[in-house]
Amino acid sequence: MTGTGSRILALGHYQPTRVLTNEELSKTVDTDDAWIRSRVGIVTRRIADTETVADMAVAAAGKALAASGLAPGDIDLVVAATCTSIDRCPNVATRVAAKLGITAPAAYDLNTACSGFSYALATVDHAIRAGSARNAIVVGSEKLSDVIDWSDRTTCVLFGDGAGAAVVTAVPPDQPSGIGPVVWGSAPERGDVLKIEGWRPYVWQDGQAVFRWATTAIAPFALRACELAGVAPSDIAAFVPHQANTRIIDGIVRRLKMPQAIVVKDLVESGNTSAASVPLALSKLVERGEVPAGAPILLFGFGGGLTYAGQVVRCP
Repeated sequence: MTGTGSRILALGHYQPTRVLTNEELSKTVDTDDAWIRSRVGIVTRRIADTETVADMAVAAAGKALAASGLAPGDIDLVVAATCTSIDRCPNVATRVAAKLGITAPAAYDLNTACSGFSYALATVDHAIRAGSARNAIVVGSEKLSDVIDWSDRTTCVLFGDGAGAAVVTAVPPDQPSGIGPVVWGSAPERGDVLKIEGWRPYVWQDGQAVFRWATTAIAPFALRACELAGVAPSDIAAFVPHQANTRIIDGIVRRLKMPQAIVVKDLVESGNTSAASVPLALSKLVERGEVPAGAPILLFGFGGGLTYAGQVVRCP
């Protein structure tokens, strides 16, 4: 039996307690607070100690499940987006299910790096529309501190650890979907500008190439997501982009022409958390109560691959 769509029922997030400041980084690499703020806009980031990617995913997903009012037995699909899980098997999704007491769900991990949450949210929406699932958990979780070269000032200042999650449920036939059609794709011929490769990998990126691509290519895709959802850009209440760099976000926003929208910049306090950045920022936005329930929010992830994905969702 197919459904008419899905909506986000509840959100949750988790960040490690350890805060790493720009001042601390300036003691180990040739950088300073003013340079980091002016180039990328980051002031602090959270760094995990003993927590794994799965541990953080469990914490965020557990909060979302508790807020949803559903029981573990109600969940029939778990999807985890990550590019930093050290363990290849069992996957993160099954570990989340096991810890939360979710029995016999479909469970898989997805890796499109920084666009991962929007990709995962789209696949869950598709599964619910197809009748393959009714209630799902979607989580983005990353421990980028495991893959950072702490002597490389061009990358060690950028990234942080954390997780964000959403509980997604089917909507009744008489209600509109709360998750709009996804706009997704990639530029695989340029995938080598951001890499985490090898058995003992470090993040490497061509920052200028990523910057040029993101600031020129992403805005038309984001506007297409609004068009497919039947929402005018002027009606968007908030824009939650991948938290890569404040200059990238500002460059995209100028092309979107959404002066009324709240533009979320969680990276100031969290850094770039890859697949966790969109759900982490979205969960905080909703927790603060800055957007009314039902208001349209534009999500858009982009990064390694080079991949991108975004959709309009209704605020839970």
